[in-house]
Amino acid sequence: MTASLEKQPNLDQWLAITGDGRVVVRSGKVDIGQRISTALAAIAAEELDVSLDRIAMATVETGVSPDEGVTSGSNSMQDSGQAIRLAGATARRYLINKAAAQLDVEPASLEIADGLIRSRDTNRSVNYWELQGDQPFEVPIDPEATVKAPGDYEEVGNPQTARGLADLVTGQPIFVHDMNPPGMLHARVIRPPHYHARLHALDESACERIETSGVRVVRDGSHLAVAGADEYAVVKAAERLAAAADWDMRGGLPTADIFDAMKTNERVSLPVADGIPRREPVPDLPDPPADVATTLTARYEKPYHMHGSLGPSAALAQTDGDKIHIWTHSQGIYVLREALAGGLGMAEEDLHIVHVPGAGCYGHNGADDVAVDAALVARALPGTPILLKWTREDEHAWEPYSTCMAMAVQASLDAEGNVVAWSQESYGDTFMMRPRNSPPGEGARRLLPLRYIENGAEDPVPQPAMRYHVGIHRNLDPLYKFPNPRLVKNLVRGLPLRTSALRTLGGFANVYAIECFLDELAEAAGIDPVEFRLRHLDDDRAKACVQALADSLFKDSKPDNRGRGIGFAQYTNSKAYSAVGVELEVSDDAAIKLHRAVVSVDAGQVVDPDGLIMQSEGGFIQAASWALHEEVKFDRDGVTSRDWDSYPILRFDNIPEIETILIDRPGDPYLGAGEAVSGPAGAAIANAVYDTTGLRLRRMPFTPEALRAAAMS
Repeated sequence: MTASLEKQPNLDQWLAITGDGRVVVRSGKVDIGQRISTALAAIAAEELDVSLDRIAMATVETGVSPDEGVTSGSNSMQDSGQAIRLAGATARRYLINKAAAQLDVEPASLEIADGLIRSRDTNRSVNYWELQGDQPFEVPIDPEATVKAPGDYEEVGNPQTARGLADLVTGQPIFVHDMNPPGMLHARVIRPPHYHARLHALDESACERIETSGVRVVRDGSHLAVAGADEYAVVKAAERLAAAADWDMRGGLPTADIFDAMKTNERVSLPVADGIPRREPVPDLPDPPADVATTLTARYEKPYHMHGSLGPSAALAQTDGDKIHIWTHSQGIYVLREALAGGLGMAEEDLHIVHVPGAGCYGHNGADDVAVDAALVARALPGTPILLKWTREDEHAWEPYSTCMAMAVQASLDAEGNVVAWSQESYGDTFMMRPRNSPPGEGARRLLPLRYIENGAEDPVPQPAMRYHVGIHRNLDPLYKFPNPRLVKNLVRGLPLRTSALRTLGGFANVYAIECFLDELAEAAGIDPVEFRLRHLDDDRAKACVQALADSLFKDSKPDNRGRGIGFAQYTNSKAYSAVGVELEVSDDAAIKLHRAVVSVDAGQVVDPDGLIMQSEGGFIQAASWALHEEVKFDRDGVTSRDWDSYPILRFDNIPEIETILIDRPGDPYLGAGEAVSGPAGAAIANAVYDTTGLRLRRMPFTPEALRAAAMS
């Protein structure tokens, strides 16, 4: 039984049959462009034997939808998908038995077509809507319910049109940014220069002039905002209020080199075994075995990355007596509700939160914080709907980033080219700053605006994540069979920027290090990189994934001016397998041009093949952008990467031709795939650069300046 079903075991929490011929499916997972609603609808339609057109995916909202935590970690198919599969199978059996009693026939004589249950013996029939329309089931989900066999699938595994795609193409959907209830005021928040600054003084005459213009000034401690009916007037008022604020800078941000700081700052160091950190002393790095042929060491580094949501975050909030209603694109509405209720001293049931599509991201961007901003303004202006949008500067400078990381790797080879010793230490700040309220009160400290209100929350002090493959140690444990690997996670204190979850957490950096180092070891052993990986894998599915990639990537010879590289991983060593190959060239001005990418993915039973391809291609493109361009920059006075010029991302002119190979395994469990491609993609690019230039790139991003510096050194 999945964690989602353990928390919500009743059928009525997941499914409802309406009197007008629809099946309402409820999930706690939100669709942020990953097509999860399409896949879940297909699963429900399959198990219930109804047309896909009859499936209505319910809006995700607190108090109505199942509480499935956060849409993250590539868990949606494994958690919500499996729950809905069992819910559909339970409902189907329940409806067959109910129909058999009504038609006075044996259940085995019944067959279903699009919700119509017909007896082969009597030809009498009844449909779902007549049997169950608008009535509760009042039965638990059976975790042992018989689900359909893959050979009987009609919806699962077949191409589907993404839900809402036609509306997107024709400009029909309403995003949270577009909401406009009667009497609504637009709002903007005014931030300090950096995290540690606090409001010292405010020019009251400027505030009076702003108020005279019809725009309200809302202040709570160091949290400043303006609200008014005319959005442009509010934008201009925010600029005037920002100029009227005098901030106590309190020393500014630390400016020491982040990669040096990871070596010298205080840190919490823990050994990792079988994917889980242990509260034990870290073993010393042993000397290489006496009979080894060679020992190599390397250090790989990645900078801070931002989500870079193309649309800035936004939220709508309104107070109603003692209650606050919030419309948000947060990926974890129940988590947000619990933390915000604690921070505002409210009962959880007095906060009603509804998910509305907005600026999507895979991770923890500004969506939770902007919802709190809107709630604070709505609380100050009771009864008035408040639509608060972050600016591009707000989004770039104030979202939580993916931490910078460093990976120190050492390995030894025997005379036959086998890895006989392996050590990796990974360093970084936390990835775990979603507003989870454990221990109690911690969630409020993680909501940025609550740190600036009067008597606000203290800054959180991150603690090491101790669960399987979470945070810094995600994919630190190689899937390869290396004897007694020495693995260490180092949570570094005192790093300068605010961090939290971004797609793959530490998996991107760890796989980048592992897969680049494997190429270095393969070269030292004189063994082909593909053969070297296959030699150290004993998982047949992993081998098949690598081989499928190699068969496609290397079937033709490459032009002389191009290089090829590969990477492989199983995400969290338990979810989807992915191997990635890249063909690229490096121009005379040291710019990397991506020509071709091949991605092989084994995600178990494929439900929505087009969605899986889209996720794989999107994961590759995002990882390529991280590898080639992205780096958050800052100085003592704050983050300087505040627009698309100071934080460049991959452009359309460098998107390669991408071939995706799906290894479908009908009947096998669903394996989360949304984050599987990213780590191998970054490594494949670095390995391809070496193949064409002879330069080992051990620090991202791989900009022309970085390549020239590597060539000079």
